[in-house]
Amino acid sequence: MTAYSTIVRATHLLTNAAWFGGSLAGAVALNPAARTGDDARERAQIADEGWRRWGPVQGAAIGLHLASGIAILADNRHRVLGHRPTTTAVVLKTALTASAVVVSAEAYRSGAELGDALEKAEKDPAARDRARALTQRMGWLQWGTPATTAGLLVLDAYLGEQQRGTAGLLDQPSRLRRRS
Repeated sequence: MTAYSTIVRATHLLTNAAWFGGSLAGAVALNPAARTGDDARERAQIADEGWRRWGPVQGAAIGLHLASGIAILADNRHRVLGHRPTTTAVVLKTALTASAVVVSAEAYRSGAELGDALEKAEKDPAARDRARALTQRMGWLQWGTPATTAGLLVLDAYLGEQQRGTAGLLDQPSRLRRRS
């Protein structure tokens, strides 16, 4: 394995960790903390400020994750094409990555729309109804990104296991039992 390959793989894992961790922190901490504001407008501003600060980091993480994924795929193209379990995992990982990108983009779009609707909700009944619908939608969307990116982490672990040798550190206890 070359230093370049190690850097690309590390980038791929670290950017997925940022994508996963940031979205999980938003769902677990930021969004609930924003609900402590005094009124709907203040709550929207708190959440919007947090996501506005995190957005460029998350966007960079997603972009680097996609670019490093393409580099890994190019580097392993022969294995991907010639080894059925790897092919299956890569197809699943590609679909899951696309799902994560779509869910992240939709959460971003819906969150911005929710902020606008909440600002107008006091005076506009249609905006109030839209805010209610978007709040429900965001309740689901906020968990979609951590769920899909967690799946990517699991698939990366699976693909890593396919590349290691026949025995690893965790295999030693089972080998010792067989000798007894």
